[in-house]
Formats: sequence, C-alpha cells, structure tokens
Amino acid sequence: MAETLDQPLLVMTDHTGDDAQGYTLTPASHQLLTLARSLTTGPITAIALNSAPDMEALGAQGVAHVLSPDLAGHSPRISAVVADAVRACFDRVPDAAAILCVANYRGREVAARLAVQLDSGAAVDVSDVHISGGVLHAAKTVLAGTWETTMEITRGTPIIGLRPSSVQAEDAETATTPDVTTVPVKFSAEADAVQVPQSVHAAGDGRVSLTDADVVVVGGRGTGGDFSLVEQLADELGGAVGATRVASDEGWVPRSIQIGQTGVSVAPSVYIGLGVSGAIHHTVGMQASDTIIAVCDDPDAPIFEIADFGIVGDIFEVVPQALEDLRARKDQ
Repeated sequence: MAETLDQPLLVMTDHTGDDAQGYTLTPASHQLLTLARSLTTGPITAIALNSAPDMEALGAQGVAHVLSPDLAGHSPRISAVVADAVRACFDRVPDAAAILCVANYRGREVAARLAVQLDSGAAVDVSDVHISGGVLHAAKTVLAGTWETTMEITRGTPIIGLRPSSVQAEDAETATTPDVTTVPVKFSAEADAVQVPQSVHAAGDGRVSLTDADVVVVGGRGTGGDFSLVEQLADELGGAVGATRVASDEGWVPRSIQIGQTGVSVAPSVYIGLGVSGAIHHTVGMQASDTIIAVCDDPDAPIFEIADFGIVGDIFEVVPQALEDLRARKDQ
C-alpha cells in the first residue's frame, strides 16, 4: 500500500466558462485532485478563482473545503493577482503539507511567485508525486528528456505544479458536499500594477485541447503540409491534433499546436505520430505518453526507438486503411 500523509493539502483548481454560462472544472484539475487524494488521508481544500465554482465536480473529487478568494475586480489572468489570492488562502490552512497547481503557463508563474513569498521550494512540470519516509517526493524529466529526476523539497511548504495528463483522473469513492468560504485578499503592488481591459477567448477547432486529450495525433514533415489525414484520424478517435516544429515553421499549422521543447508538452494515453521522424526537440514534449504509435516511411527514424508500435510505410497508404477499419467497427 502506498505511503500517505495525514496533513491537509491545498489545491489551486482551474475552471473554464464565464459568469453567464457557468464554470466547469478543467480535466487537468480533475487529475490534480485525484493526485491529491492519493497523497493524504487529511482534508483537501480547493481554491476556486471564480464566483461560481463547479461544486458538483469538486464534491465528486472528495474536496472537503472550497476557498473563494475575493479578487475585488482584479483579473485572475494575472499571475501576481493569483499568487496573492493563493497566499491569502494558505494563511487559512497554514499546516498544509503542500500547495498543488496545474503546470500550465499561469500555474508555473504562480508557483514561482509563491515560492518567493513563502520562502519555499517549488517544482513544476512534475509528472509524478509520491510519499516516502513521510516526505513528499516529486519526479520530472530534465535535460531534454534524457534524465528522470526525483527531488525532495526541504524548505518551507512544497509547491508542486503537475503536468497535465500525468495522472488518470478518477472520482472519489465517496462524494462530499464541500463548504465554501470567501477569503479577503490583500493585493501587492505588482498585482495592482497590471490591468486586463479586455479578454476574448480564442475560437477553437471544436476538438479537445492538446493538454487535456487522451489521444493526440501528430503530423510532421512527412505530411507534406496535408493535415487532412491527421485531422480525420484525430476526429475518429476523439482526440486532438498536434504538430512538429517543422510543420509549424513551414506555416502548415498554427504555432499553438506545436509539440516539443519549444512548444507544448503532452502525455496522453495514446500518441500517434504521422510522418514524424522523432527529433529530440519534439520527443522531449511527448515521450511521457503511455502508448506511442508511429507511422513513418524512414525505417531509421528515431521515433521507432521509443515507439511501442511502429509501421514503416507511407502515411497516405496506411492511414486511409486504418480509418476504413475504424469506421467499419463503428458501423457493426
């Protein structure tokens, strides 16, 4: 049986939505709360940075308490604002064993700010957290994915940023009915120095986001700029579309879906690379995937060294056959 703590944990959750349509707990936050339950038998306190948190989802994750910081008109898109809000919540749970957040852009900035404010250590882009000898240990890949490092934060309250898709989200065995407390916040000069006059959600393609997807289908140089098969396979599997740096540099796809050292890091259940050679600056962003499938016409491509299943062939011959088989299975 895995070792656990008995102290409370403080978890910064993310929600999507707005005041008019309501808010929904993000998949990455579901994963974060699942991890939190595996680390402690103590109560889990969630921080919700909106006026109407997804209480049903938080209860399903076994959250005992919800703290709702009063942002007083400040934007939760500003990391300094969020750091001040989390600090105010931490003052309500000073015996927390750790502060957990999602390692997205905002989460990484907030973790750094909190580490300075609390004189603590922080670890972000973490893929695994466990307890050993009563101490919290965090693991992550470093140096372009060539090393797996486990670290122990020895000063202050550990601040951990979990990489999305590193944990399989599961609801608690018994749902809870969390209580909600509004927390006043004293904002710093840094938080007051920035304003967000307008914030518009960018239109998506209707697919699940890269960081939340269980299946990611990636196109590389071998597509020749034709991503139609990549998109069809992703849609058939209910997955997201990604790309290599070459595909982005060539202008074939938006930079926002680039995976790798200078792009997004993903760790889906299934990664499918189509025409992807597997250069290190790409594989560092996807090698944590549970199952890696590669289709490439170069038998010496590096992607085959890490692939669980590889096909040496032309994607324009292989993928249509796969799509035909998948669609036939759905029709049965």
